[in-house]
Amino acid sequence: MAGFTETAFIKKLGELNNSSQSIQTLSLWLIHHRKHHAIIVKNWYRELIKAKESRKLTFMYLANDVIQNSKKKGPEFGKEFGHVLKKAFEHMSTSDEKTKNSLGRLLNIWKEREMYDEIQIAEFKQALLLPIEGPPSKKIKNNAENSKKEKHNKSPAREYKKSETEVTVEVDGTIETHVHLSPRTPAGDPPEPEELIKAIQDLENSIASTDEAVRQRIAMFPKEVSEISILSKIEDKVSAHKLRVQVDEAINLLNEYNNRLTVEIENRKKVTTMLKDFLPSQRELLAQAERGLEEYQDKLQRIYAVRQELKSHIQNLPDLTQLPDVTGGLAPLPSAGDLFNIH
Repeated sequence: MAGFTETAFIKKLGELNNSSQSIQTLSLWLIHHRKHHAIIVKNWYRELIKAKESRKLTFMYLANDVIQNSKKKGPEFGKEFGHVLKKAFEHMSTSDEKTKNSLGRLLNIWKEREMYDEIQIAEFKQALLLPIEGPPSKKIKNNAENSKKEKHNKSPAREYKKSETEVTVEVDGTIETHVHLSPRTPAGDPPEPEELIKAIQDLENSIASTDEAVRQRIAMFPKEVSEISILSKIEDKVSAHKLRVQVDEAINLLNEYNNRLTVEIENRKKVTTMLKDFLPSQRELLAQAERGLEEYQDKLQRIYAVRQELKSHIQNLPDLTQLPDVTGGLAPLPSAGDLFNIH
């Protein structure tokens, strides 16, 4: 990655998209150049205001990623963003409900992970015109401190949540590990294609409803294992013991099959939800691609027209190499000295 300049940063913001990879890559670059935190935050806020409505949430996710992942290296970004976030949320308060809900989830994550204190979170929610759970107080602050102590006392080992993923990237020759914490996974946000593919693969590997062999075994259970009325016909221990073995086998097989069906149902629900969120984002991306194609096809046609006009113009220009030599055989023109030379 190149060194930091304002021009380079603004260019990278222009290329930013809502994928985790794009947000992580730029976030890593910014954290690596954290000594420029004041300039970075100033330009981030300015570009946020100028950005199209559809890109503003991505800017907020970038800020979130930088704030959370830079915390262990220093408080610079958290403090610097803290100066402009209230204005940023005020600016975002006119966004649609889906965007505001996503920002509300982001604020809840900040509250849960104590990125900002209760008072600041309440101010951000108020700026975003979101309902506040209750007036922040010193008591709440003390509770937050107590919960923080409890977390430290529970275990020294770090427990990663499902939404956290580690990536290792080389930044200006330095290998850095980055934990991605952006709230991209809650319902309503489109999944990454890789996540959707994995979910579909997991579903394919867990399909139990089409397991004909198991269903055939269940269908072939003797009536005795499922009908209590037949038990009265058993007259000796040998027959009873034999039936007990069959009943135990049936219970184990059905328990295992029911568990597999439960997993399949959960995976199908997961894929259904992901597809529900994925398809609208793909339609939006498709529309953007179609608009881009239309724009560049129009540019191409204009360039074709210029080329055709230029070709026609060149054909109408005289070929200087074909003109007769009008100076052949004529004496050279006299110089100024010759003209004014008095004999």
